[in-house]
Amino acid sequence: MKINRIAVKLSMIIVSLFFILLLLLGYVVDRIFSNFYYEKAHQEVAELSAHFVKMVQSRQGIPTELISTMAEFSKVEIFVVDTQGQLIGKSSKAPINHLEFIRPNEISGMTNGEGILKEYKDDAGRSYLVCGKPILNQLDHIQGGVIVISSLDIVKASVMKVRQLLCLSGLAGFLIAVGFSSILSRKMSRPLIQMEEATRQIAAGKLETRVETVSKDEIGSLAQAINDLAEDLQRYRDTRNEFFANISHELKTPITYLEGYANVVSQELYETEEEKRKYLDIISEEAKRLNRLIHDLFDLSKMEEGRIPLSPEPVYVNELLDRVMKKVSMKSEAKGLQLIKKMSEPDLLIYGDSNRLEQIFFNLFDNAIRYTQQGNIVISAKQNKGMVCVSVEDSGVGIPPKELPYLFERFYRVEKSRSREHGGSGLGLAIAKKLVEMHDGTIHVFSKYGQGTRFDVCLQKYDLQKSKK
Repeated sequence: MKINRIAVKLSMIIVSLFFILLLLLGYVVDRIFSNFYYEKAHQEVAELSAHFVKMVQSRQGIPTELISTMAEFSKVEIFVVDTQGQLIGKSSKAPINHLEFIRPNEISGMTNGEGILKEYKDDAGRSYLVCGKPILNQLDHIQGGVIVISSLDIVKASVMKVRQLLCLSGLAGFLIAVGFSSILSRKMSRPLIQMEEATRQIAAGKLETRVETVSKDEIGSLAQAINDLAEDLQRYRDTRNEFFANISHELKTPITYLEGYANVVSQELYETEEEKRKYLDIISEEAKRLNRLIHDLFDLSKMEEGRIPLSPEPVYVNELLDRVMKKVSMKSEAKGLQLIKKMSEPDLLIYGDSNRLEQIFFNLFDNAIRYTQQGNIVISAKQNKGMVCVSVEDSGVGIPPKELPYLFERFYRVEKSRSREHGGSGLGLAIAKKLVEMHDGTIHVFSKYGQGTRFDVCLQKYDLQKSKK
């Protein structure tokens, strides 16, 4: 088992915390029981001393036999001293040398009305508890004292048993904690280990790898994030491959035309001057197509890298749309399409780069004209919640619902076969979306297949009155 595995680390942390808590709890419980037993022993000896004092006070003389019987029954040693501190009586089995551990000042203090309560050890290491109380006569005059000595070995044995039980229960609890933490750490670390393996497989190129999400906590969120990342990477890889395939195709086609017809012209393989001009026109059109494609690619690359600066200024929407409609009018008239403009207000203002805004709507108009065979193209503008929303709606063939989410991707075409038929670089909508985002706006597409398509562009409204203030 590797020490640096997360399951081992987690298990060690849990066991360490439990061990520390167990030590603290054991210490507290030991102190509670020890204090309880010792306080109980002190209380019992103090009560015995008071009882023996009353017994001596109630009788004439020292009842030696009775004291011996009571001492043997209570398992203590009893000594009786006079006011001078001299021994005048004791229980039969009380060794006289035990009085040597009581200081003379303590005995004199007891005969002067003070009590004694202390612990001591003899030379053999045995512990004793000493309690002394003065003896008063009927006139409350001190006539001596009673000293009770009790062994603490029984108390120590009881405390030791409690400690042994605490150690055994603590050891059992520790072993249970080790097993529990091992199972818990493995269960908690298993998803992380699976995520590690999955991320390594994803890094190795196996982007179809997914992590099972079994919970809704942070670990489950992390697993879902890894799955989302894998999906995005897979989508990016597929898009990149498709992009390279598309750009290769888009570049290869005009280059093939250029090469082929240039070779025809250079070798004079034509029969008439009219045929020659036709080939030269084809070369010119394909050169323009190639130039437009390269220009769009450079523009899109700069936009994605944020290297296209904007020169924002107040722009009247009406004038902006007029300029765009003028540029596309020739192409729309050639197809017999009518351009219709609808403005809710004549002086709607937006704030942005005039040239880039014109490029956005030119691309939308160009796309609408390209895929509309008959009918109208309607452009409308209105104000909505601090935004100016411009819609470009055509009556073309429409777009299937499943294709809509991918419409703004580079080179994406709803019908791949329409690429050469309708012309264009396949980058117009991707460029339009990037430019709208650079202006902090939004663009959405709505379409019914077979009925037409509408693009909605919403940009921040510019308040001329506020700007003057």
